[in-house]
Amino acid sequence: MTAASSDIILERMMALHPKIIDLTLDRMWRLLAALDHPERELPPVIHIAGTNGKGSTLAMIRAGLEGAGRTAHAYTSPHLARFHERIRVSGDLISEPDLIAVLDECYAANGDAEITYFEITTCAALLAFSRAAADYTLLEVGLGGRLDATNVAAAPKVTVITPISIDHQQYLGDTLEEISLEKAGIIKRGVPCVVAPQADAAMSVIEDVAARLGAPLLVHGQHWHITEERGRLVYQDETGLRDLPLPNLMGAHQIVNAGTALATLRHLDPGEGACEAAVTHAEWPARMQRLTSGPLFDAAPDTELFLDGGHNAAAGQALADVLDRLPKRPTHLICGMLNTKDVTGYMRPLADHAESLTAVSIPGEANTLSADQTAKAASSVGLTATTASTVRDAVRAITTHTPRARVLICGSLYLAGAVLRENS
Repeated sequence: MTAASSDIILERMMALHPKIIDLTLDRMWRLLAALDHPERELPPVIHIAGTNGKGSTLAMIRAGLEGAGRTAHAYTSPHLARFHERIRVSGDLISEPDLIAVLDECYAANGDAEITYFEITTCAALLAFSRAAADYTLLEVGLGGRLDATNVAAAPKVTVITPISIDHQQYLGDTLEEISLEKAGIIKRGVPCVVAPQADAAMSVIEDVAARLGAPLLVHGQHWHITEERGRLVYQDETGLRDLPLPNLMGAHQIVNAGTALATLRHLDPGEGACEAAVTHAEWPARMQRLTSGPLFDAAPDTELFLDGGHNAAAGQALADVLDRLPKRPTHLICGMLNTKDVTGYMRPLADHAESLTAVSIPGEANTLSADQTAKAASSVGLTATTASTVRDAVRAITTHTPRARVLICGSLYLAGAVLRENS
């Protein structure tokens, strides 16, 4: 089989997509039944929902488990450069032959029935996981929680809710309470739930759902605490204190993600080495990722080049906090965003930390905001804005007048994926 084979099957699957996305688990249950219920054959599940930090938290939990000698399946989304990134089987990216096999099987079992791309590929991941040995299964929610395609494991080992903020209003609701109710839909009867710092409105909803289901909560600020002290990470819970290195993933927001991962690992108790490995060995691309090779880097070798895929207001604030902590250096943004996002909410916190923003359209994305629209939004929050046809053109233009600049490519995981493909 050629490397394009899985791409061909994935393209066929897109044709099955319903014209209108209605969040429901009915299509999942139908296909899972046709596949003889692989969701019932998974290693113990760790299910993660939230708005920000899901992927980073999952990466730290996985690193911690592997550091303690355990193996884990992992399902994340979206992918950046290749679909295979979404599915890790026993720690390794799914192979092309194995991906082809499970995609083919799901496509045949589904027939011509309508099903979303995310639903049918989630079934493929669950099928792959059910057939391989591992100690744990890590599942990241795609959208929401209650009716998300990943919410089919009846009795996970533990659930995790990262910080919740306003996002995906068209599907989840207009208020923080409504969105939190959807995210809290992963909580299961009697199953412990680790909860990251939350706004009061979100925490109230989570507590109500957990009380109704008799699910014990492990809540930041009550059951566990995380702080940065003298360049070290200090974690404390009822079992004691751990003094650890700062997370290798950059940013103050990663302190919270590390705490959430550590609380989960302490509950699971996988063995010695888990906590330190979680904060020192985690890998998660496009989260303030430093680009140090490839064509983009070669075009501007004296530039400090970063890539980040955060795309909502909370992510913009987190990114601003990161920039504020870095050594001072002329900082320029290259930004492309989808037209479904709160563009000004994302950009507003960044306005005081950048000398300019160069807007680009995201290549190959129908829902991209045009470069002109992105530049207009940037100007509205006080950023000096211009446009460029491509990221490479933007890098060249910035480094022509500021060769030793800090350049941050940001605004969308889809833009990040395009950059990683171009820069490989």
